[in-house]
Formats: sequence, structure tokens, C-alpha cells
Amino acid sequence: MPRLFGTDGIRGIANVDLKPTLAYALGRATAHRLAGSGRAIVVGQDTRRSGDMFAAAIVAGATSMGVDVHLVGVVPTPALAYITGAGKFAAGIMVSASHNPARDNGLKVLDEHGMKLDEDVEDDLERLIWGSEELPAAQADDLGLAIQDRELLDLYLNHRLALAATIRTSLHVVVDCANGSGGIGAGRILEATGARVDVIFNDPDGLNINHECGATSPAALCREVLARGADVGFALDGDADRLIAVDAAGRVVDGDAVLGILALDRLGRDKLPNGALVVSVLSNGGLAEAVEVAGGQIIRTPVGDKYILEGMIVNGAGLGGEKSGHVIILEHTTSGDGVVTALEILSVMARTGRTLADLATQVPMLPQQQRTIPARHRDQWEGDLKLRKAIARAESRLGPAGRVLVRPSGTEPAIRVMVEGTEAGLVVELADELAALAGERLN
Repeated sequence: MPRLFGTDGIRGIANVDLKPTLAYALGRATAHRLAGSGRAIVVGQDTRRSGDMFAAAIVAGATSMGVDVHLVGVVPTPALAYITGAGKFAAGIMVSASHNPARDNGLKVLDEHGMKLDEDVEDDLERLIWGSEELPAAQADDLGLAIQDRELLDLYLNHRLALAATIRTSLHVVVDCANGSGGIGAGRILEATGARVDVIFNDPDGLNINHECGATSPAALCREVLARGADVGFALDGDADRLIAVDAAGRVVDGDAVLGILALDRLGRDKLPNGALVVSVLSNGGLAEAVEVAGGQIIRTPVGDKYILEGMIVNGAGLGGEKSGHVIILEHTTSGDGVVTALEILSVMARTGRTLADLATQVPMLPQQQRTIPARHRDQWEGDLKLRKAIARAESRLGPAGRVLVRPSGTEPAIRVMVEGTEAGLVVELADELAALAGERLN
């Protein structure tokens, strides 16, 4: 039986392979394993049309176990993490598929500290999900309640507004909310810095989340930054836990460059704990070189922000993240938060008087290409001799400065191929060849 939990919760096509019956079972399992008698859980969602369906199913499951469920409504994932960790709740469940298209949805379970679960706890939940109807249910007089609790969002907003108030700038900012849940507070928080803020793609209809906008499709933001003569642009994804930046010339500054900017700034001020930056195996070699030349150290982890956080805690690091734009700044948050990342960028720009483009020149990137290939047999790539030989040949052609990384996606039925090297043309060629072969061999 395949594992339910991937690198970022349980995901699938809503009402097809991710059904409300599973959300109901997860509600029962979470109530039993993480809450128990006398404690409550909190549930949030992004702007997908299927969110109400899944939230209702979770409520039915958890309340049937005698556990109250506080419904905070549409919120960013980092907001739900902050609310859960504020001390009142035994667990939180976020209904979101993050950067995925609207047809998908997901279920992310957080512990009482607002952090993603350890794998052994996920394994416990999986066992309970498959046997959820056998769990001891509450009697009629002891059923839990569904409590509409939108005011909980103020806990998060007030914290982020206070952080924004420590930054003073008059920069012109465009923020793309991806028609997702970040739109409930992103503009207001950024404006608290004194910046002039234009908000775009903040008209969710349940179906347009991440559609030709947001962190996974920043081209529209690039155009708007240029057209409006803005100083900087920020693109969130559907649940606002990641961010991609755009400079005044309309050029994308991805998560690796942002991490480099923040790490170098903190190294220069002796504010980077242990001089350490935690990144995933996908992060660019140019980022690693820039940080190491400046006297810092790079610590690599598997892909997934929960592994980044684990690496940060183990190594006493205060900064970590991924090329995709997940950035964790432990002094402010234990999860990726695109709005906090935007505030940090604005802080560096305001303090140094440098443009984003100028700051990004400190982190020269090696040519890198990534491909995502739909693959029915994504977990079988290591056993495919033809594919492994092709990878070895590609690594040989790239030389010692090059890398090839192939891995199954943790969030969708796909294989991901990353190729990095010193020659851009060769990197593109090899990425295309390996992607084509993977598609042929794994389907």
C-alpha cells in the first residue's frame, strides 16, 4: 500500500484520488492520536473550491471523536502554523495543495507547536486512518463542536504587522497573491513598512488559484513591475508559504538568490547563527560558493521544508530554505512564510540602499535546469538500468563541477530531473535528454 504522506502532507486530485472520506478519517485519526479528551484542533484552508468540502469532512471526523474543531477559514499556511503553535490547540490541519493547480488539494497536519509532523507520527496517523471506523467514538452527549473562530487570524496578523513596523522604507512594491490565501493580509502587512504597495491577482474564485500567476508563474508579475515602474515585486504561491522576487528590471530572483542575499547580509553583520545556511540538495552550487567564500557554511538536506527545518534545528542554524522560495527565518517563524521573506528583503534593501538587482549580483548562479515528468512508476527509476546509465554519462560530460539529481516527486505522480553545470547549452541538452528518457521508461 503506497504511503499517504508525501513531503508536504497528503495530496491528490480533489474528489478523485483525494476524497472527503479520507479527510473524515484523518479528522478521526488526528483527534485520537494528537488531541484526545479536553483538547481542540484548528482547521484552515486556502481559496480552492474543494476546501469547504474537505474542511467539513475533517470537522465531521474530529467532532465524532469528541474533539472541538475551531474553523479559522481562509488563511495562509504560515498563519495556521502560527495559530496552532500559540498554545491553545493540540494540532492543526491545513487544507491546501500550496502551489498546485486548483483541481488538486491537500491535507497538512501540524503538531501543537505548529510544526510539521515527524515521520513516525505520520506513520501512526496512516495506521489509524486505515482503521478509523474502529476507533472509539464519542457518545452523543460528548460530541465535539464546530466553532467558527475567524478572530484567531488576528494573532498572526498582529505579529507580522509588528515585524513590518520595524522596517522603514518608501519603496514601490507589487505583490502577486496568486489568487490564494496570502491575499488576506499580504498587502496590509507590507504597507506597514511605509512602502507603496500594489496588490495584484487577489480576486480568488475557487478555480483561479496559481493560474498564470504567483510564485510558479511569475511572468505576469515581471510585466507588472516594469509597467508600474516599481522597485521590487513579490510573488506568493497559493498558500503564501513561498515567495519568488522580481527586480526593478522585471527579472526573476529565485529562492536560492534570496537565500544568498539574506545569508550574506547576516554574515556581514555577524547575525547568522553558526555561520550556517541550510538548503536542499537542489539548491544552486553558485549559492554554496558565494556563502562559503564569505566565511559561511552550507548544510544540505533532502527536498522538503520539513527537512530544512530539521537540519536547522540539529545544526543550530537560523536561516534555511529552498530554490522554490520556501525560506525559514527561525527568529520570526518555524515555517516558510512568503510575507516574512518579503519583509526581510525589504529590510536589506532599506538598510543598505541597494537595489534587489545589485544585491543579487553577489550570488552568481551556475546554469541549472529542472524538469518535471509525469511518471506512473516514479519510484522505480533507480531500478531502471538504461536510465541509470544515461545519468552516469550525463555526469561524466558535465565534469567535476556538474551535478545530476533525479528524484520522485513527494507531492505529485512525477519524476524530477535537475542538471547543473558550467556550460548552459550542455545543461539544457542533458536535461532534455534525461527528461525524455525518464518519460519513456517510467510510464
